[in-house]
Amino acid sequence: MAHIIVVGNEKGGAGKSTMSMHIATALARMGHKVSALDLDLRQKTFGRYVDNRRSFLAEAGQSLPSPEYHELPEIDPATLKPGENIYDHRLSAAVATLESDSDFILIDCPGSHTRLSQVAHSLADTLVTPLNDSFVDFDLLAHTDPHGEKILGPSVYSEMVWNARQLRAQAGLKPIDWVVLRNRMGAQQMVNKEKMGKALDNLARRIGFRVAPGFNERVIFRELFPRGLTLLDLRDIGVKQLNISNVAARQELRDLLKALNLPGVEVNF
Repeated sequence: MAHIIVVGNEKGGAGKSTMSMHIATALARMGHKVSALDLDLRQKTFGRYVDNRRSFLAEAGQSLPSPEYHELPEIDPATLKPGENIYDHRLSAAVATLESDSDFILIDCPGSHTRLSQVAHSLADTLVTPLNDSFVDFDLLAHTDPHGEKILGPSVYSEMVWNARQLRAQAGLKPIDWVVLRNRMGAQQMVNKEKMGKALDNLARRIGFRVAPGFNERVIFRELFPRGLTLLDLRDIGVKQLNISNVAARQELRDLLKALNLPGVEVNF
């Protein structure tokens, strides 16, 4: 059965779709069959990323390993029983169709609380939560005192993950491996950066997630989206010499894949 990776939090601008595309494409390039779903039914940034890739490769006459993107199937409302939610059925039908023929299913969630996102979190074998290195984003996980030092209690997203864990336990499924990524970090060593690190480590022990490094803030990620490319594709499209920033970004992706510790994955790029 496929290993389900859910990329989510409830705040936009944390880099979820960029992270989703790089994880999914990296796994595909390592020979794994990856199916992908985008649950942001309005913006579909991840879906647009995949579409851009298809268009660019078709125009360039190239073929590169890629995740297989799927739309959620439509469900006839007449088939639902009283009280059943149509979005539950759309997601469960998609996963049921894909899980026997995929090594991984990657699900990109919207930057807001939706029924689809809630259900997806309960399906996660691995949950990846990119978090901007800011107490504005940290507030999604937990409330702190005015100094950012004392954790006062969990916040809305942590409570949603807790509920998803409870549902999995009741169903006899293995626990979610929750990985919080410090994403879009600046290069400077700042007091706020140090406080964020301490707060995350403290919270990780309290509510049970692992902290891993994500991507630093780099222009290259904004440049790759229109062509649907990732850092691993640059040499294949004719970039013979990567600059220092691109080499560092590839190392960040390599470190991320290693930190996720996904089953059957040997990071070899």
